[in-house]
Amino acid sequence: MRQDYWDSAADKLGSGGLRRILLKGAHFPDCRHLASSFPASSLATLATGAWPAQHGIVADSWYDRAGQSAVAASQEALLATTLTAQVAAEPDTQAFVIGMDAAQTSLLAGTPGARQFWMDSRGQFTTLGDTPEWLGEFNSLNPPDNAHDAHWMAIGAKSGAPPLRTLTYDAEHPEQFLEQYQASHLGQGAQFELLVRLIEKERLGQRGTFDFVCLIAGSTARLGYETGGRSPLMRQMVLHLDQQLEFLLKRLSLKGGPGENGFNLVLAGAHGAPPAPAAESRARMAVPGESVAQTVDRALRADGAARVTRYLYPFLYLDTSSYWDPEPLRIAAGRAALEHPAVAGFYTAGGYCSTNDGWRERFRNSFHPNRSGDVMLSYRPEYVEDYGQGRGISYGSLYNYDVRVPLCFYGPQFPAGVFESPVQSVDVAPTLARAMGVAPPSSSVGRVLGEAFGE
Repeated sequence: MRQDYWDSAADKLGSGGLRRILLKGAHFPDCRHLASSFPASSLATLATGAWPAQHGIVADSWYDRAGQSAVAASQEALLATTLTAQVAAEPDTQAFVIGMDAAQTSLLAGTPGARQFWMDSRGQFTTLGDTPEWLGEFNSLNPPDNAHDAHWMAIGAKSGAPPLRTLTYDAEHPEQFLEQYQASHLGQGAQFELLVRLIEKERLGQRGTFDFVCLIAGSTARLGYETGGRSPLMRQMVLHLDQQLEFLLKRLSLKGGPGENGFNLVLAGAHGAPPAPAAESRARMAVPGESVAQTVDRALRADGAARVTRYLYPFLYLDTSSYWDPEPLRIAAGRAALEHPAVAGFYTAGGYCSTNDGWRERFRNSFHPNRSGDVMLSYRPEYVEDYGQGRGISYGSLYNYDVRVPLCFYGPQFPAGVFESPVQSVDVAPTLARAMGVAPPSSSVGRVLGEAFGE
């Protein structure tokens, strides 16, 4: 989710959803995720109030030297506690997380003490432990099968207009339909419907206890992988989000819910999305990682130095076993990488940076010495990692289109206001901890946004 999505959709928003939240809430349009913006790393930052340098989730996956294999981000790999864990540890509180998949859901939760819901391989919601009766009923009434071959129409489209997309179902490849479903307004809508059902059936906010719910609305991230950040479908997702938020706010305020002044709602973007390279530019702007590794490896071998062990974007791992001081080798590798036409900068495990401007901070926040290898690279603006499919984009860059995200606090604790001064995504967790009266997560480095409380 990017702030410019909200800005460009301003004249198309209804009155009861996103517009209501922005007008009546504390809005921070320049929240910055000043670190690598992979989905897992940025979700971990929102969850912990810490950067990857502290919480250790440096990417969606990284290379483990001991195991000589890639390791996927997970709750077990977190090196910091989460806000959800802090809430769940309090007496007389309940914590819930709703996500698209088990890995991201458990990562944001950071504790088995939070009840977690995610989609299974059929697109139905599941959970650990005993399945609540109401969840089985919800799945039976909202089967993804109803969306087989569904037409995704533009909001307000004229009669007879062609669909923007058809969610094609092929019985021999059901996983392809699930990918389309999760990357659509229908998958996003299913999450909001589950949230409303959870609030109703568990009577959240209505029993004198404190309840905390996180929803990872991951459909825009999944769509972005395929279409990039400038796709008309991404704009449509914002308009659907607007309608889904209006639906949620109405249900919260109705009888049987917590009531108009019985809840606070926070919207926080995890990361943005780069544009997809144009077809005529893709061969140049979609970067094969192997070509980067080969460029560095050739230069090091020509100088009689060690070789590249592994390159897993954006990290170079070198064989430094015979070096008592590997930092000169790392710097040499970084400089060699700059010879590749796609590489714009680098940062080493020893703290050397190819630039001395604000990018040094973004690199430093992203780098964990035990997981980020020897050298972290940055590509040129709007260049993406090529996964070989000939389309789509990658996340993880340090550029503003990935790291500038929206943030808004809405509810009785947060007076209305627009705050243009930059804030950081690590500020979200400590601010919510203050609002809920719990201790901030263990490694939080953000500040409490006192201005959100009218202070």
